[in-house]
Amino acid sequence: MALTSCAASTALNAQWVNPQAGNRMPVKSVMVMGINRDATARRIYEDSMVGQLATRGVKAVQSYKSLPDDGPAEQKAIQAALTGVGADAVLISRTISVTNQVRVSPGFIAGYPWGYGFGGFYGYYQGFWSAAYAIPPTVYTYQNVLVDTRLFDAKEYVLLWSGSSTTVPTTSMQQTLQEFAKTISDSLARDKAI
Repeated sequence: MALTSCAASTALNAQWVNPQAGNRMPVKSVMVMGINRDATARRIYEDSMVGQLATRGVKAVQSYKSLPDDGPAEQKAIQAALTGVGADAVLISRTISVTNQVRVSPGFIAGYPWGYGFGGFYGYYQGFWSAAYAIPPTVYTYQNVLVDTRLFDAKEYVLLWSGSSTTVPTTSMQQTLQEFAKTISDSLARDKAI
């Protein structure tokens, strides 16, 4: 979740549901994991996702309550945390890439392009003074954050659901991650994964 502070727009690019999930879905108890070097972003994401899942009747718990913030946890520690909270699934989100895009609006000038006579030196000179309205060019820079989210069975680590999403953060990190969590939880519910 390398989502930065900058209304966010999150779109699901693709999703997949395991056709052999059988009775593993819908899941009722989930540990939410945000894989991120930024502990604050991780906590905001996990809190937001737990809140979204709770509104859908899913018992969810944040991984930061039982796993370290300072790096990857050992498999035994993850399994112990999953068992300790009674989770039957784990939902993991991680940032795949962050790209910066630039868009340039060319601006606008209203009025005659040339002055009296429309030609030569004097027309060109007068054209500067005759422009009635001018908007300078504008440069917009924004980020696209590609995030991969996966739902795994907690006992056999079978992949149950996978989704790829793009977020364009335009507000605070908190609002961006709340919208992201809502988009993912909506998709999980539509796909009957939760």
